[in-house]
Order: sequence, then C-alpha cells, then structure tokens
Amino acid sequence: MDLRIFTEPQQGATYDQLARLARAAEAAGYSAFFRSDHYLSMGEVDPLPGSTDAWTTLAGLARDTSRIRLGTLVTSATFRLPGPLAITVAQVDAMSSGRVELGLGAGWFEAEHRAYGVPFPAVAERFDRLTEQLAIITGLWQTPTGKSFSYDGSHYQLADSPGLPKPVQQPHPPLIVGGRGPTRTPALAARYAAEFNVAFAPADAVRRQYARVDDACAAAGRDPSGVLRSVALTVCCGRDDAEVARRAAAIGRDAGELRETGVAGTPAQCIDTLGRWAELGATRVYLQTLDVDDLDHVELVASEVAPAMPG
Repeated sequence: MDLRIFTEPQQGATYDQLARLARAAEAAGYSAFFRSDHYLSMGEVDPLPGSTDAWTTLAGLARDTSRIRLGTLVTSATFRLPGPLAITVAQVDAMSSGRVELGLGAGWFEAEHRAYGVPFPAVAERFDRLTEQLAIITGLWQTPTGKSFSYDGSHYQLADSPGLPKPVQQPHPPLIVGGRGPTRTPALAARYAAEFNVAFAPADAVRRQYARVDDACAAAGRDPSGVLRSVALTVCCGRDDAEVARRAAAIGRDAGELRETGVAGTPAQCIDTLGRWAELGATRVYLQTLDVDDLDHVELVASEVAPAMPG
C-alpha cells in the first residue's frame, strides 16, 4: 500500500511550513505530497495567515523538492478555465521533471466562491463543466505537436489551440477523479482517471463506489484494474495512548472518534486499520496531516507503519 501525505493549507499554513513538511515527507520516503485546493478556512480556526493558491504552492515545491510526487486533492473546476489550467499543470510538471498529478473535481464549498467572487453554479452545471474540462485538458495535452485542438462545448469553446506546452509525462500526468456521486463520477473515472479516490467516507460507502467504478469501466470497455483505488483519511498516530491523545487535541479532534473514522492509534493499531482498507481494495491512502509543524508525526508513520504495508 502506497502512503501519501495530504495537507489542508486553508486551515492555516504558510508556504515555508508546507515546504518544510514536504521535504520531511520526501526524506521519510513517502511517495507523494498533496494539498487541497481551497481559498477559505473551514470551522473555528485562526484566520492567519490565510489561504494560499494550490498551483502556486506546487510550483514552488517542484523546485524545493527533488523526488516526491506532487498534486491536488482536488483542484476545483470552478476556479480555473481548462485551457490555462492545462498550461499551468504542464508547466509545473516540467518544473518538477515529471512529478505532477492532477486531481480535478466539480467544486463544493459555496462560501469560498462567495468570498472571492467566483461563480458557483448549480451542481448539475458544475458537473457539466467538469466533464468538459476533462475532455479539454486531455485533448490539449494529447494533441500532437504541430497540430491544433478545437472544442465546441456548452460551456467552453476552443479554436485552433496549439495545445502547448506539453507536460513531461506522456501521454499526460495522472488524473485523479473521486467522490460519492453514484453515476456521473464513476463514469468520468472510467473514461479519464488513472485513480479513483473516496475521501473521509465509511467503508460501506467506499465499497459501493469502487463497485460502481467497476461497472462504469465495464460499460466503457475498460479493464477496471487500470483504475487505482485510493482513500483519504485523517492520520493521528502516537507511540502510546497519551501521545495519540495529545496529537488529537492539537488538531481539535477526539482520539476515540479518529480511531473510528481515520488512521489513528499506536503504530500497530494504524497498521491494522490500513490492512482493513487494503482488504477493501484500496492500494493508496492519503494521510490527511492537519498539524503541518509536527514533523515527528510524519517520521513516526514512515518508520513504524509504512514498513508493514503490503507491496
């Protein structure tokens, strides 16, 4: 099982804090460092320093790290036009020598759209826009050099685009699609995604979504095994119960609740929890790391939990 670090910088983190954590994760052997794409904090948190931009952050990390993969879980299609987003991701892919992955979703947090003047259409339109964005971004990336790409959609129209620059990874950086939608989300994953992710959901809901992706792949004529399955879960690991409780308190959570819903407890307990997710079909886990300054936490999981993972 592949373990990745996943951060929520909108809850309070500077670039320097994220860079320090990303370098620690790289040194500890994690395969990837991901961040959310939000412009407004959630819940009762210190408003400072304020939210930061996901792709500006990843561009910096592309130069401040050397091995670890980088990506979003997930970029909101409401925030960016698909053509400029294709250029941005391709550029950061080049800056990182081919280490970028793009998670792309429809967007859901209405308050941040109101706060920064971003249009927030109804859910059906947001999914229509996401569908067109996936078609446009992959179309631009896969257009042969010297040829042009055009697209005539309901929401986006492109005429004779050169489809440049190209990303380093070919045919393009891995795309991640996820969520709990019963129909359109699995269908988009079957058509475009290298990976399907379900975040912070109970096991039964994840099992149903994985089965829906299987069915969508079969309908699309794609081998379901070609879509990697992942989950995102809050991590809270400690050498003993007291350390677990201290780390839970530091992020404003209850240790007992985290043991039920996340990856929490002693290293042995975390290993058992991850084993149950592996039995469900998840081969990758994004460990939501909410205390970005607790580097010992990242190192503990890497040294005491990761070595016990299959594969």
